[in-house]
Amino acid sequence: MKLAAIDIGSNAIRLLIEEVREFNGQIRIDKVSLTRVPVRLGEDVFTSGRISEEKIRQLVKTMRAFWYIMDVHKVEMFRVCATSAMREARNRKTVIETVEREANFKIELLSGEEEANLIFSNYFSQNLNTKNDYLFIDVGGGSTELTLIRKGKRIKGKSFDVGTVRALTAGIDKSVWKSIAKWLSDQPEKVNNPIAIGTGGNVNTLFKLQGKKPQEMLSLTEIKSLHKQLGSVDLDERIFHFKLRPDRADVIIPACEIYLRIMELAGVKNMIVPKIGLSDGMILHMAEQLKLQLP
Repeated sequence: MKLAAIDIGSNAIRLLIEEVREFNGQIRIDKVSLTRVPVRLGEDVFTSGRISEEKIRQLVKTMRAFWYIMDVHKVEMFRVCATSAMREARNRKTVIETVEREANFKIELLSGEEEANLIFSNYFSQNLNTKNDYLFIDVGGGSTELTLIRKGKRIKGKSFDVGTVRALTAGIDKSVWKSIAKWLSDQPEKVNNPIAIGTGGNVNTLFKLQGKKPQEMLSLTEIKSLHKQLGSVDLDERIFHFKLRPDRADVIIPACEIYLRIMELAGVKNMIVPKIGLSDGMILHMAEQLKLQLP
């Protein structure tokens, strides 16, 4: 059966459609379609505290379009979740009611902890070595979700108000970085040579720019080099020289800075980039609801 996840983020809105099949007790999930629309809700929220009428209209139009796409693909079950920008918008109740009335979608507002938990659920689909310690780092437009994994088990996770659109608009409060440093250092025992698992559109782009192949890791040194290269040219050159979308070319610089700072604080030298994220976690959760056996 086909399942869909709509992620209403701070930098863009995404529709992921995947087909879930079960055979002899095993489950297989294949991507059918991914649609991304650059409606940057965080641009409003992180400066004015509200989502503007124009952005609400764009959101409604996007959601109507997603409804038709899901209909064509014969989606049988879906979930719609909103994250940081919607969480912080003072007029979120009005926005959510407008979308339900005009586009027939009920938006579920995720807490930072719920977002972190859904992203972490992807861990079990990656067949990683359970002897290693891992730090999930998901950098979004408005927040960053961190999850520490030891011996295949989630030790702790937390969402922090550190994001790319937030950095470009309102800036990041220094106290948040202090909270992240404390969270990373406050461990019951020493973390053993942790490996990062990086998720989010920006780190996928960095992985591609570095010419990496599946199963290869992206190093701290390589991210530093890419940050230097990308930062050495202006926005237009970044778009044309590195073949980036305009709404990626501006946020990729703060994204590099966020990944680098967290990796350095955590003592991480290498990062796995599995190209998964919140939408994938939402679909895995729906599969659980359908009582399918997870991988």
